[in-house]
Amino acid sequence: MAELEWYQYALIGLIFAWSGFVRTSLGFGGAVLALPFLLLVLDEPLVFLPIVAIHLLIFSSWIAWRGHRQTRATDDARAGDSGNIDWPYLFRALKIMIVPKLIGVVGLLTLPGNIMSIIIFAIVLVYGTSYLLNKPFRSRSKVVDCVLLGLGGYVSGTSLIGAPLIVSVFASHVAKHQLRDTLFVLWFILVAIKMVSFVIAGVDLQLIHQLWLLPCALAGHLLGERAHRYMLSAGSGVFFRVLGAVLILVSVIGLVVGSG
Repeated sequence: MAELEWYQYALIGLIFAWSGFVRTSLGFGGAVLALPFLLLVLDEPLVFLPIVAIHLLIFSSWIAWRGHRQTRATDDARAGDSGNIDWPYLFRALKIMIVPKLIGVVGLLTLPGNIMSIIIFAIVLVYGTSYLLNKPFRSRSKVVDCVLLGLGGYVSGTSLIGAPLIVSVFASHVAKHQLRDTLFVLWFILVAIKMVSFVIAGVDLQLIHQLWLLPCALAGHLLGERAHRYMLSAGSGVFFRVLGAVLILVSVIGLVVGSG
């Protein structure tokens, strides 16, 4: 990014602020809803993916830890809850996702990218529509859940667009007040594995550009915290309609970019 114009740097900063807002308010979507716009500024995915990954590692660990401390300090965790994170379901999901994730990272059995994108975003579009209509799809089959989580893990290994598919399953099994922080712990684990692959492959982590893009993401993060608190207080209907709208937006952008 050394030879970009000033307005391109400004656009990149705004997009990373948008990424931080979406990620913090909903718990996902920071990469999928930012990458298409970033690639319009500079069509080099490997320039931005390490930056997005490092931001996610920083903010996911920060938010999950803050949520844990706030839960303990206020002592408002309800009986039977595990605080701000649903650890039992997280570990069950990881057992399903870890092998497909590693397969995706090493690039084995890689399906054509355009076919994979169409499958993923078509499934997510169905889920998003059900949430927007306030009629969330509830899978009653463990087989379906395993297939969707495995596919999401595989795609997150090959790229960073698997999150919406994973969220569509987690939203059916994790309590609303635990969903965001549980997802952040999951993202931290999955992205840490992806970062190892970047380092092994010798990908430039763009550490210099982290110095000015991190504050941009932080500004979006602070606004996203307010939006998240509002959605939680507004009730589950509002929360799931917003979730559905974002899933649909993710799907439409993904299908348009994929077909392009």
